[in-house]
Amino acid sequence: MTQLDPLGPVTIGAREIYDQLLATDRKVDGIRGEVAQVAQAHGELVKDTADHEARIRALERGRWPLPSAAVLLSLAGLVLALITFMSKGG
Repeated sequence: MTQLDPLGPVTIGAREIYDQLLATDRKVDGIRGEVAQVAQAHGELVKDTADHEARIRALERGRWPLPSAAVLLSLAGLVLALITFMSKGG
């Protein structure tokens, strides 16, 4: 009983295999470079996000005295108005 060749009359030589291996290697190198670029961009985005977060927190901390100062000034105005009203004989 003879064995049938699974490829039939098709023959693949070592040179074709080697050429395909080199082509695959070049593609992998290209993808590796692209992944490195994406990783670098991601690192920069993380740094930018942290910087923006710190700036927003600083703005939030600097903003809280404004309403407090407004309340204090309005209370001082109310006290002065009451003192003026009381001193005139109310």
